[in-house]
Amino acid sequence: MHLLYPSDPFDPKQVDETYQDEYAAARALGLEASLFCFEDFEAGRLKAHPAIPEGSTVLYRGWMLTPPVYISLVEALRVLGATALTDPAQYRRCHHLPEWYPLLTEHTSETRVLPADADFTQALHGLDWPGYFIKDYVKSLNTAGGALVANVAQIARLVEQMRQYRGQIEGGVCVRKREDYLEHTERRYFVARGRAYGADGEVPALVQRCARLIDSPFFSVDVVQRADGVLRLVELGDGQVSDRKEWTAEGFAQVLKTLG
Repeated sequence: MHLLYPSDPFDPKQVDETYQDEYAAARALGLEASLFCFEDFEAGRLKAHPAIPEGSTVLYRGWMLTPPVYISLVEALRVLGATALTDPAQYRRCHHLPEWYPLLTEHTSETRVLPADADFTQALHGLDWPGYFIKDYVKSLNTAGGALVANVAQIARLVEQMRQYRGQIEGGVCVRKREDYLEHTERRYFVARGRAYGADGEVPALVQRCARLIDSPFFSVDVVQRADGVLRLVELGDGQVSDRKEWTAEGFAQVLKTLG
């Protein structure tokens, strides 16, 4: 397996500072890696340094990509004679909530998926939830008043704020039933080739179930403890574009090594 990281925008021979510790830890374990200019890739050119070996399997570690842009990356790697570890369908399955939600409904907050221009009052008529958590297919709003509203009438305004702050709504709108979670209990796990890993070595049964049900070579699983003590699934993410969160660079690099 060959790793591919974005380079520093001002120095193409250095990894972007966001990934410096991780890159160093991976290289210390003997993992091969290349750097590429993300801006050049956005302009339609993928040139890696050092060159990606022909016939290699590539794991991208970098910024979130929309599924169409990820397809472009996979195609660019194919032109170079390499293969992406995660195919576009697998990327979308973990990157977009509506893709994984039907497989794990019982373990996560009840959700309605609607178009961004929906009449939310009409579409959600009859729901009497204690609150509504709003996000698009990938992310919620982390600025302004946050992603939680008290009633359906407030959703349209929040969606408009998402457009203003983020520039776009990816896919559509996911309206999730508010659940009361205990503070400081959210944890991130990674699944590599069907095996789940935790930063502290422990892996709960819920994460093991996700590892069995989701067809993807590398993804993240976020869980949190609800006020009643039940462990709940917050979200999945493609492992290539997931932050390490509480993981050390060295611990995460050990997981990357298992993919090789």
